[in-house]
Amino acid sequence: MTVRTVLGDIDPSQLGVTYLHEHLIIDSPLVERNWPHIHLHSVEAATEEATSCARVGVGAMVDAMPTGSGRDLARLAEVSRASGIHVVAATGMHTEKYYEGVPWAADEADALAERFVDEVKHGVDGVRAGIMKVATVAENLTARERDLFRAAGVVHRETGVAVLTHCEEGRGALAQLDMLESVGVPPERVILSHTDKVVDVDYHRSILGRGANVEYDQSLRRHLIGSEETVSLVARMWDEGFGSQIMLGTDGARRSLWTSLGGSPGLAWLYGSMPALLGTAGLSGAEIESMFVDNPARVLQLDR
Repeated sequence: MTVRTVLGDIDPSQLGVTYLHEHLIIDSPLVERNWPHIHLHSVEAATEEATSCARVGVGAMVDAMPTGSGRDLARLAEVSRASGIHVVAATGMHTEKYYEGVPWAADEADALAERFVDEVKHGVDGVRAGIMKVATVAENLTARERDLFRAAGVVHRETGVAVLTHCEEGRGALAQLDMLESVGVPPERVILSHTDKVVDVDYHRSILGRGANVEYDQSLRRHLIGSEETVSLVARMWDEGFGSQIMLGTDGARRSLWTSLGGSPGLAWLYGSMPALLGTAGLSGAEIESMFVDNPARVLQLDR
């Protein structure tokens, strides 16, 4: 089994501590104009931020910006090479707002799948994607989103990559699972992001009870007002036997969060400070390490 990074395939054991949902480069005229607070275009700043994470023991990151939405595979490779952090890049699509003026974004499922499969198998100038990204904006999928999810089924079947999802405001996870299962993606190959925006324990129990994985990423953004909700949720789900399905990330796509851009607390906070909070909530060192190391290594490997 291998994990596909922007610098080539590696053994899953080489990943080490892994952040499951990051944004190192987001650069497009649309983003610069409409959302300057998430305009992350500098290889130098991204390298400095990633290097700060490496210093506290982080070994890998999943960059969750997919095709056509501000991702730059060549720059991700530069950041990986300079920082020593393994980077897994995403193919697929984000929410519709990122695709103004992008003609292929309206393609049907088969054409989308062909594009995305090519990015996993061949890449852009040899830099390949290693995970599939899909997104929804409400509880139920739109017709456009259903085409994207159908494409995800093809990509998974042909390449073996896992599917990482964007759950707007943390919601819609169960409908996403329904659709992905219907197109042949088993729940254990799905990672649902941002679900800790919803603190309803029954919601998380329903997701995890289906065998899917979750990526909790709200603790960094809430560091000033307290990360107790995410910490409590992690502890509760561990107590209920779902620990092997939980992973962590920062979703740190804010200039105001990066120390390299004058912000705070920096992406290194997640592995530098979060383990102590989880320990206080009752998790053992081995349990914490499994969320950062073992679970990502299992999910990120290509299964064919």
